[in-house]
Amino acid sequence: MSRLFISAARKSSGKTTVSLGLCAALRARGRTVQPFKKGPDFIDPLWLTAAAGTPCHNLDRHMMSEQDILSLYGEQARSADICVIEGNKGLFDGMSTDGHDSSAALARLLAAPVVLVIDAEGITRGVAPLVIGYRAFDPGVDIAGVILNKVANSRHETKLRNAIEAYTDLPVLGAIYRSPDIQILERHLGLIPANEAAESQAKIATIAAAVAAQVNIDRLTAIADAAPRMRIMHRPIPPTAPGPRRRVGVARDAAFGFYYHDDLESLSANGFDPIYFNTLKDRNLPPRLDGLFIGGGFPETHMDGLQANFELRVEIRAAVACGLPIYAECGGLMYLSRSIGWQGRRCSMVGAVEADAVMHGRPKGKGYVVLEETEHTPWPAAAGARGRIAAHEFHFAALENLPGNARFAYRILRGQGITGRHDGIVTANTLASFSHQRSVGVEPWPARFAAFMRRCAAERNAPIPIKTSAPSTGDPF
Repeated sequence: MSRLFISAARKSSGKTTVSLGLCAALRARGRTVQPFKKGPDFIDPLWLTAAAGTPCHNLDRHMMSEQDILSLYGEQARSADICVIEGNKGLFDGMSTDGHDSSAALARLLAAPVVLVIDAEGITRGVAPLVIGYRAFDPGVDIAGVILNKVANSRHETKLRNAIEAYTDLPVLGAIYRSPDIQILERHLGLIPANEAAESQAKIATIAAAVAAQVNIDRLTAIADAAPRMRIMHRPIPPTAPGPRRRVGVARDAAFGFYYHDDLESLSANGFDPIYFNTLKDRNLPPRLDGLFIGGGFPETHMDGLQANFELRVEIRAAVACGLPIYAECGGLMYLSRSIGWQGRRCSMVGAVEADAVMHGRPKGKGYVVLEETEHTPWPAAAGARGRIAAHEFHFAALENLPGNARFAYRILRGQGITGRHDGIVTANTLASFSHQRSVGVEPWPARFAAFMRRCAAERNAPIPIKTSAPSTGDPF
C-alpha cells in the first residue's frame, strides 16, 4: 500500500503547504489520493480534501486506540493509489515524554516512510546536524528524505544541498523557494479554512504547480510505493439502521464547516441523512427534520451575516423551544447563544442558550479534554459506555451571563469547557458544548444522538410546529 508521512522538524515549517501541493500534484497525474491528518484538526483537512478530491480523515491517538487508527486507515486506504498522511507539530513533539502521541509514533504504527520538511529560513550548514539528530533520535522511524522549504535563492539551495549530501546519506527530494503566492492566510485559529477562501482552488493550483516544479515527484512516488506491506485491519461496518430514513439538518457554510467526515458517515449509517443548510443565506430550515447538528467554525467573522438572517434565527429558536433535538459544538454553541461580542461590537444570535459569547485575545480553551457525564446528559447511553469521553477544544470565546440554574451534560476532568468545571449546556432537547467529539471508541456520539432523535420523534408522534416567518419589525433578541 503506497504511502508517505509528511512531517517537519517543528511546527509552522510548511508541511501543510507541501502536503496539499503533493496531493494536488499526484491527483493531476491521475493518482487516487487518500489524505489523512494527525490529531484534532478541522482546517487542514478542509484544504487536504479540496486538494486531493477525497475526504480527509483524522488519526488521533487521544480519541482513538491503535486498533481504531489501523482500522480507519485500512478502511479508507483500500480504494486509494497512494496515501498522504500529514503530521502535526514537529516529528517528535507531543504531550508525552515517551512520545507515544507524536507523529513519529503514528508513522511507526503505519510503517510509513517519513519525508521531513525543513524550514530553511536563516540556516545553511547547520541543516546537516539537524537532519542527523532527527534521524538518530529514533532509528525505528524511517526518515526517507527531506524537502527544503522557504529557500531564499539558488545559492542558498546549493549550500543546503551540499551540507546534507556531505554529512548524511538522506536524499534532498525538493527545494521550495520562498514565495507569497503559496502562502495561505492565517487567523486566530490557524489557516483560513478552504470553505471560506474564495480563491481556494486557485491557491491550491498555484501550490501544486510550485511543488510539481520544485519537488521530485517521481522519487517521492517511488519511496511511497516501496513502503513495506502492512496488515490492513477493517472496522466492522454497522448495519444500516432499520426503518424509514430520517433527516438531520446540518449547518454547512462559510461560518460553520468544522465536521469530521466519519461523524457524518456515522449519522447516515444510523439512519439519518444529513440535509445541509446555509445559516447565512437560507431563510428557513429544510423541511421534515428530526434534529439539527451545528458544528464548529468561525461565527465571529460572519456575525453580521448571521445576525442579518433574522428569519432563520427565529425559526431555530422556535425549534429549540418546541423540543427539536439539537447538538451544537463550539461555534454552534456560540450561534445558539444570545449574542457574540468581538472587537468592540456585538451581534444578536439565536438566543436559545441564555448566555453571551465573548471573544478574547487568547485561547480560553485549547487541547484535549476528558468529560464525565452528569445526570443531565439527555442522550441514551451507548452499549459498553464508561461515562467518560475523550474530546478536544480550541476556542477564543467564553460564555458570560450564564443563569445560576444552568444544567450541564458534562463535568470537566481535563480541559476548560464552558465554566472550567462543566461543559455541554442543556436546554430542552438541545446539548451545546465547546468540546468536539469523534465517532470512534466505545462511545460514538452519532449513534447516541440518532437514538435520541428517534426517541423524541416517537414521543411527539407529530411534526414539530416550527414558526417559519419572522415578525415584520424588531429583533426580540
